[in-house]
Amino acid sequence: MNASVYSSASAIAAQPSPSAGVSRFLALKPRLFINGEWVEARSGKTVQVFDPATGKQIGLVADAGQEDVDRAVAAARNALETGPWASMTPSGREALLWKLADLIDRDAVEFAEIESLDNGKTRFMASIVDVPGARNYFRYMAGWATKIEGTTMQTSMGPPGSKFHTYVAREPVGVVAQIVPWNFPLAMAAWKLGPALAAGCTCILKPAEQTPLSALRLGELIREAGQAHQQERDGQHQARVARARRQVADDRAAGCRPGGGRRRHCRRHFLQRRPGVLCRVALIRS
Repeated sequence: MNASVYSSASAIAAQPSPSAGVSRFLALKPRLFINGEWVEARSGKTVQVFDPATGKQIGLVADAGQEDVDRAVAAARNALETGPWASMTPSGREALLWKLADLIDRDAVEFAEIESLDNGKTRFMASIVDVPGARNYFRYMAGWATKIEGTTMQTSMGPPGSKFHTYVAREPVGVVAQIVPWNFPLAMAAWKLGPALAAGCTCILKPAEQTPLSALRLGELIREAGQAHQQERDGQHQARVARARRQVADDRAAGCRPGGGRRRHCRRHFLQRRPGVLCRVALIRS
């Protein structure tokens, strides 16, 4: 009886051979995704990854140590304060998140296969819940990037007769550390990354050591989305330059003198935290 049960269980757990794309992914050298690049762990240590349905090892991933965490945080802080991400407009963040969702949709079959191998759920379940859920959530949060607004209000303070205009501007809180559990690895990575990136934060994502594969595959798509966005921006810039040059006889840079000095209106700043954003409250005297 027991032999029959074990035989049936083994048949249910058996997986078809990985597809060519997933085989390529599983064979990659263990590495960490830091500062937009794939790098090895400083210690060189690795963690084994198993198929929970069969107990067989299916791959190795890099084991991040303290030095790796420190350089990831430093890279995220630098990206937040300088470079393209710091100066990116909300519509730019929207375009990146939407592009990432498109790439997940493109590789949906592969993601479902990876999630099944790594997590133990069926490919069918991953294909109708986890993968489309992650794709749709990134698209939803892409729309929020341009919907983060401040407020203005009347302020009753100051000496008699004085008037103040008060506003609240929402800003990213900074670098966000995110921990993802094992049960919905891809979907929960989207739930963590989507809102933070839409708000302009930078992220450190730590997937569960039992189920790290879909997060690493997502890292590949994040890199691809960023490169595609940069190429699109370069193309748009070249097109604008070409259009401008068709309208200008001499395209040498013209000198200009600084404009007149403007009176500094902002007298005082208060920083307040809100979920996902940092609110700057400024009082401006009329």
